[in-house]
Amino acid sequence: MEFDARPLTDPVDRATVAAYRKQLAASGRAPGGSGVIAIVIGVVVAAIFATFAITLVGGLVTAMVADGSRTLGAVGSFVILGVIGVAAAALIVRGVRGSAERAYRLDHFARANGMTWYPEASAPPLPGMIFSHGHSRKARDILRGEKPRLVEFANYRYTTGSGKNQTTHRWGYVAIRLGTPLPHIVLDAEGNNALFGSNLPQAFDKSQRLRLEGDFDKHFALYCPEGYEQDALYLFTPDIMARFIDNAAQLDVEIVDDWLFLYAKRDFSTLDPLTWAWLFSVVGALFDKLGQWERWRDDRLALTDAAAPASVPTGGVAAPLPFTAPVEALRPPPGVAPRGRRLKAGIPWASIVIVLIVALVFAAQSGFFGVLFNR
Repeated sequence: MEFDARPLTDPVDRATVAAYRKQLAASGRAPGGSGVIAIVIGVVVAAIFATFAITLVGGLVTAMVADGSRTLGAVGSFVILGVIGVAAAALIVRGVRGSAERAYRLDHFARANGMTWYPEASAPPLPGMIFSHGHSRKARDILRGEKPRLVEFANYRYTTGSGKNQTTHRWGYVAIRLGTPLPHIVLDAEGNNALFGSNLPQAFDKSQRLRLEGDFDKHFALYCPEGYEQDALYLFTPDIMARFIDNAAQLDVEIVDDWLFLYAKRDFSTLDPLTWAWLFSVVGALFDKLGQWERWRDDRLALTDAAAPASVPTGGVAAPLPFTAPVEALRPPPGVAPRGRRLKAGIPWASIVIVLIVALVFAAQSGFFGVLFNR
């Protein structure tokens, strides 16, 4: 199936979008929140408009009775208020239509490319690092394909803090289901880092940093569990490293359990054909290499099984097997030994330094040091 971006840009008439919006509402697939927000805004604007209208009409009547010369000014004010009310109503209607048109385009784009569009999912149960932070976690505009393997594109939000100190974190992600669990590996892209270092929501112990050959280290910082360095070298052969450099140098990458995640601090699920063409090309470049990864096995599982004591019946004589055991050596089953399943967390020194600098600046401006040293 060829990439088809026409549903994102082709003209669509209002009647079609309106019918689609009703269909979404009837099927229960309408995004929760967009309609509610529009209604709340509409009620607030209507209440404000009604308050001013009543006040102005009362003033107009009073002016006409008391002094006819002020009538013209009151009428002018009433007209201006009417224009403001009409403009506000138009903006609300346009916002609702725009939301429905966006859903219509993404839904039809997904269908044209062999995927399914889902409006949102609260707290998606994915093992990636961005899905375990904060609260109010929600994925929106999810496009999911099931064949030849599960691939999901979405925008993601979560909130940290509370009240005036809360912050909403914005991410886009691609999730690719693998055929076998792999060691926990993170590629921190150098090209999208912030001023004070990594933009990832989690820091990792520096002892797990593995330096690879060539230019790979200029583009990514690779972290793997201690003792899994050779496994990482098996997975990241020169040809695979070249694929990541050429296609995904601006994306953070995480391999965890049987998932491969691509992250960026921007929306992925948009109406921009170029964004989709880029994401599809990245996934396509990696797809044919995933089979190589799925041949990996963790030899530590075989050692663990071999170290387990055999079951011996009472009397010390091993019972005969009820089947014929294969003579040739077999590979370990798919899976990862416990020490390779998760990276060790590190200390976010950059964040600590920023907090200390802010605290020192605040203390200096508030005169704290003057009081402290003038005692």
